[in-house]
Amino acid sequence: MKYLHLSDLHLGKRVNGFSMIEDQRYILEQIVEIIGEERPDGVLLAGDIYDKSVPSAEAVQLFDWFLSRLAEKSITVFAISGNHDSAERLAFGASIMAPGGVYFSPVYDGKVTVVTQKDDFGEIDIYLLPFLKPALVRPFFPEEKIETYTDALKKALECYPLHPQRRNILLTHQFVAGAERCESEEIYAGGTEAVDLTLFREFDYVALGHLHGPQNVGRENIRYCGTPLKYSFSEAKHQKSVTVVELEEKGSLRLRTILLKPLRDLREIRGNYMELTAKAYYEGMCREDYLHITLTDEEDIFDAAARLRVIYPNLMKLDYDNQRTRMDQSICAPEEVEQKTPLDLFGEFYALQNNQPMSAEQEKIIRELAEQIWEGEA
Repeated sequence: MKYLHLSDLHLGKRVNGFSMIEDQRYILEQIVEIIGEERPDGVLLAGDIYDKSVPSAEAVQLFDWFLSRLAEKSITVFAISGNHDSAERLAFGASIMAPGGVYFSPVYDGKVTVVTQKDDFGEIDIYLLPFLKPALVRPFFPEEKIETYTDALKKALECYPLHPQRRNILLTHQFVAGAERCESEEIYAGGTEAVDLTLFREFDYVALGHLHGPQNVGRENIRYCGTPLKYSFSEAKHQKSVTVVELEEKGSLRLRTILLKPLRDLREIRGNYMELTAKAYYEGMCREDYLHITLTDEEDIFDAAARLRVIYPNLMKLDYDNQRTRMDQSICAPEEVEQKTPLDLFGEFYALQNNQPMSAEQEKIIRELAEQIWEGEA
């Protein structure tokens, strides 16, 4: 059997105020082409299909388009809800779609949906376990002590003992202890949602969703495929991909990745204003990319963001790296203020804020302004 592992589409997401819907359609079209070339027996969608529990109309339309393209290719789909999804909305119509080869995890009711496929090597059981937290599992097992996320998943899984002679695949959307996070992921205080890796030791493959960086956790067969697009600048160095999973006889597993090329990359660049606005610097660069620009000028550039967007229209984030920003100082009232002139006080304030004294020209401007103010009061 061959499967394509996807997760965390986050359809409808906005990044720093920019809608990603056009980029998401572009990358889904690319994934549809890959599916047409690979001809997998199924697509594993491991949660966070949407970015919000009440997705926008355009996000729903895009997912409908994606499912329709897979249906045209007679590709079976296995999908679960993530922490960003509404399990109820995602499961709507699941019983109608299942005969057509589209399986959605239902709202958790104390049971786990298991779908069985068959090939020349025997049967494969695919467990669809949506995002769970203790509060969702506890009502169905009132006699059990379910306090942690590990407790919740352990109880949910142990109700369905695996057939040891079959190959078993688990789709789940959780944070597995030991995995690496990105800043675009929803994080719970103290890492309390982390689940123990040992819960998955009996599965032949665990298709994880939730974390945005592609990675194996502990073993090759426990894997986050990552997002198909970069959704934060902490992901700027990621190489996004889809994971192809091939299982033959029990114990045989082959994984490979197919790289994805976005419509617009998400990158970070830095330098002083004159350097970044020089034609020799940006000529030949893909200036439509989403950018985080760090200016190294010691003086703030007036209206820098607007001026830089003339060259880099998709500037998402702008900051400075200079003496002022590198110095983590708190600004407090100087001592013995009664003995200092307003010009002295302003000079100390400026030095604390900018980690350097005022220039002679700046002192002259402040002195003239102060004199004008004092003359007006007189």
